[in-house]
Amino acid sequence: MSAENTASVLYLVLIGLAVAGWFFMQNRDGLGKLVQMAMIWGFIFLGVVAGYGLWNDVQRQTMRDQMVQIGEGQIAVPRQPDGHYYLTLELNGAPVRFVVDTGATDMVLSEADAARAGLDPDTLNYIGRARTANGEVRTAPVQIDTVKLGDITDTNVRASVNGGEMPGSLLGMGYLERWGRIEISNGELRLSR
Repeated sequence: MSAENTASVLYLVLIGLAVAGWFFMQNRDGLGKLVQMAMIWGFIFLGVVAGYGLWNDVQRQTMRDQMVQIGEGQIAVPRQPDGHYYLTLELNGAPVRFVVDTGATDMVLSEADAARAGLDPDTLNYIGRARTANGEVRTAPVQIDTVKLGDITDTNVRASVNGGEMPGSLLGMGYLERWGRIEISNGELRLSR
């Protein structure tokens, strides 16, 4: 800090002490009440500062996992902190959360999500094979009666059920191609029909 800055800070501190001293002398009879009010205002000030500083984090947290209907047949999905886009679709009336995966050929369901959509994984015919990052897995082709995303409902949608371990389901190009336009920009995925 330069000598000029030090002198300015010292001057401001002395003026602040003088004003505070005068204020305390004027209110010395109700000093306890004065300290109490000063603390209340101090906490209010700290709360406002903390709220302002954390607003972007709070807003980002509340927007997480929220698909926004931006028009008829148009949705927008915010990118998550892990860099992925997530969508919750209704499969046969049951909500299923997907990771959007443009590298996947099909809509691929985990066995748990298939069961949630009314398909019994134990009765499926696992005749297909798929190469994944974890190696080759068996797959069962299925058809889902209704798939709903936003205000769009599709019927008789082809999908696959993964016979291997899979933490969630993948929304691949087999479904995404049903949308006329797929756009990713500014941390947002937009689908339009």
